[in-house]
Amino acid sequence: MCQSLRSASVGFSLAAFSLCSSAVNALELYSDESYGLNADLDGGFGAYHSQQNYAHSGTLRKGGTDWQEAFFKYGLSGWVSAGEQKQKMYGALNWVSSATFGQGDAAGWTDGTERTTKIEDAYIGWKSGDYFPGLGIDGIDLSFGRQNIVVGDGFLIGSDALNLGKGISNGTMNRGGAYYITPRKAFDQTAVLRIGGHDGLRSDLMWLKSDNPAQAKAESFVATLENVGQKGTVGFTYMDVLDTDSEFDSIRRKGTKTYTVRAQGSVGHPDLFLSGEYAWQDRPAGEESAWYLEAGWKFSDVYGVPTVNYRYSRFSENYDPFFFGNIRGIGTWFQGEVASNYAGPFNSNTRVQQVSFSFSPVETLSLGVLLYNLDTLSRSAGAFSNLDGNEVDIYASWQASKNLTVVPLVGIYKPDASDLEGGSQIGTDRRNVYSQVLFLTHF
Repeated sequence: MCQSLRSASVGFSLAAFSLCSSAVNALELYSDESYGLNADLDGGFGAYHSQQNYAHSGTLRKGGTDWQEAFFKYGLSGWVSAGEQKQKMYGALNWVSSATFGQGDAAGWTDGTERTTKIEDAYIGWKSGDYFPGLGIDGIDLSFGRQNIVVGDGFLIGSDALNLGKGISNGTMNRGGAYYITPRKAFDQTAVLRIGGHDGLRSDLMWLKSDNPAQAKAESFVATLENVGQKGTVGFTYMDVLDTDSEFDSIRRKGTKTYTVRAQGSVGHPDLFLSGEYAWQDRPAGEESAWYLEAGWKFSDVYGVPTVNYRYSRFSENYDPFFFGNIRGIGTWFQGEVASNYAGPFNSNTRVQQVSFSFSPVETLSLGVLLYNLDTLSRSAGAFSNLDGNEVDIYASWQASKNLTVVPLVGIYKPDASDLEGGSQIGTDRRNVYSQVLFLTHF
């Protein structure tokens, strides 16, 4: 539930809640006007049970699965201020230790034996402060190294966050397990130039190199142009896949060019939420597209501030969803806890309708329900030709203490077809009751 996957007929790990966001949780060690130093500490543990298994990895049998995941992120980050214009040098060096235990997950992406410690963040950057007054505060932000990158709300790029294990492709895609919690999000090599600060007209120019085999180790150029205002944001994105590792590029990702236009905001009404994006792809095998429209309302004068949202999304038959991830919150682009993590579809060749409700009876507790209808667009004979289904996810987010959040969830998933009928659920099309609980630390 914390982030993405994909490759030929491989799926995507669930990008999770905003609780599993890209932000680093930091414990301040020292700070004054000249410099600051933080200890970056972040951890989590998840326990999972699925009554049914799924056939994408080809390693599981009919029946259920129990497994656990854990991670700990640790390191240092800091900044140094210089000059009258309040310029700032900044950087970070962090490691992530991760593991999967038990039987491995319900799709077989992991097998329960994964144990890995690797560098996660290793970057350095410079912010211009007031040096370019015409561009606003920090109108130039230049950074290099291994770091997390997000564009918009993660429809196209929401971190390099697919964490497969040893259960697929003879372990060649192993990134250390913890598939659902997804602690590894950083692109391996980056060069990022941000122009224009945080408000008004701004732009990003980025070179991103992934070391993730499940993402074909794609090397990409990305450019954005957006206008950020009080009523919302309108943006454009261009992404060009310059190169891939041919050993892992089974979907012919190299050479793909993607153009998107997006908008999101309240148009001046604080209780209204509107969002949408259209993506057009020029792929080596032809043209593809994807789009969504979403509207929501917050009842701010009602006890518990209930909210309701509806979203319709459509992804053409061979659309490549790239590095999408949950940035806004649960269900953003991993649509359905069972569907998006284990059963499919994985934001390609599908149409998804989502209705969501949330409610906060007290400040430390949020309750939510997500309803999904999933339809396969183009069907042909063979495996995974019918991934139609319905899903209901019921969850809570409880701030148990200053440093601990507990997130229980129950998902009820009903596919239209078993793996014998073109679906992915092994041996049956019966309802699957899926359950999990996450313990997430933050400092």
